[in-house]
Amino acid sequence: MKGLFVILAAATAHIVSAHYTIPDLIVNGTTSADWVYIRETANHWSNGPVTNVNDPEFRCYELDLKNTAAATGTATVSAGSTIGFKAVCTNNQAFYHPGYFSVYMSKASPAANSASAGTGQTWFKVWEDAPVFKNGALVFPSTSITSFTFTLPKSLPNGQYLIRAEQIALHSASSYGGAQFYISCAQVNVVNGGSGSPGPLVSIPGVYTGYEPGIMLNIYSFPAGYQGYQAPGPAVWRG
Repeated sequence: MKGLFVILAAATAHIVSAHYTIPDLIVNGTTSADWVYIRETANHWSNGPVTNVNDPEFRCYELDLKNTAAATGTATVSAGSTIGFKAVCTNNQAFYHPGYFSVYMSKASPAANSASAGTGQTWFKVWEDAPVFKNGALVFPSTSITSFTFTLPKSLPNGQYLIRAEQIALHSASSYGGAQFYISCAQVNVVNGGSGSPGPLVSIPGVYTGYEPGIMLNIYSFPAGYQGYQAPGPAVWRG
């Protein structure tokens, strides 16, 4: 019995260590402490992913929507700033699952720390990092990175926003529901912005069905005539 417990404990530790959270916001090279500007996620203790793209928690995966949003700070950032997210994992500080990265934003109403922020068709994609099909295999440039950054469009209008980081881990995505989504939402107030019109706008959840070829695929074996990775969701708005 003791031996079985040791085996189960070791297996559980391995499962937990195989995942991660995204608790730290990076603004112009400065990294925040955990969960200061990012809503604490329900997997803060397990590091586990979301797998149901239709679940309400797919938006930001908050520990508790109303209380978590209100307890999270809102960072002031200028349009054109370099923004990023950093992973935290017990035994490995990296996004080491192969996958597709994207960042969405939503103009928050009435404020970024409101439980209603991010509802409706308000989300637009501002950045992505997709695998490249080369020599018959998908190459994932982001594998084993510890953080990533991107530039906010200078024409982004002023106001409060949610910034949603998402990695779609594809190592077990050959069947429906096998893709693993690692998600977090930062709260920001954008200043020194422009007069751009972000879009296309989508709802989250609702942006994916889970059957998209960029979500449900076997990254180790491709069908005849495979031409490369097809990123799910809308096109990136670049300002």
